Amino acid sequence: MRLLVLDRDGVINEDSPDFIKAPDEWHALPGSLEAIAGLSRNGWTVAVASNQSGVGRGHFDAAALAAINEKMRSEVAAAGGQLGRIVCCPHRPEAGCPCRKPRPGLLNQLATIYGVAPAELVVIGDSQRDIDAAQAVGARPLLVRTGNGAATEASMADSAILVFDNLAAAAEALLAEGVE
Repeated sequence: MRLLVLDRDGVINEDSPDFIKAPDEWHALPGSLEAIAGLSRNGWTVAVASNQSGVGRGHFDAAALAAINEKMRSEVAAAGGQLGRIVCCPHRPEAGCPCRKPRPGLLNQLATIYGVAPAELVVIGDSQRDIDAAQAVGARPLLVRTGNGAATEASMADSAILVFDNLAAAAEALLAEGVE
C-alpha cells in the first residue's frame, strides 16, 4: 500500500486567515480534486491530517468540521476519487497537544490505522509544521506552493525537500515514479 497524507487547508482547498467555518466556505483549489482522484485510481490511499484549532477557539464546532470534511469527501468522489481517513487536531496551539502538527501524533495515528510504518508515509503540506511532522516520523515530506507554501519555501532551511506548484504537480510526480 502507498499511503499519502495531505494537509487540508492550503493544499486541497483555499485557506483563510479567518478559518474555514462552514461547508459553503470550503472551496477546492484548481486541480486538487482531480489530483486526489488520479492518485486514488492508481494505487494510492489518500488520507488527510489537519490542524483545526478553529474548533478549540470556538469559531466552529465538531459538527461543522464534520460537514466541511463531508463536502470535501463528496467533491473528491464526484471527481472520480476516494479519500481515506480524515484525522484532525481540534486543539489550540498553546494546548501542547501531541497530535497538533508539527508534533507527529496525527501521522502516527494514520500509520496505525493503515498498518504501515510511519516512515513509509508520503506527506504533502504547505507549511513548515507539515514538513516538521513528516520528518519527525521519518516520512517523506513534499511541499506545495499553494496556501502558505510559497512563504514556507522562502524560509526553508532544508533544500532537499521537493517543492511543487500545487497538489496536481506533486501528484503527477508521484504517479511518474510508478506504483509498487
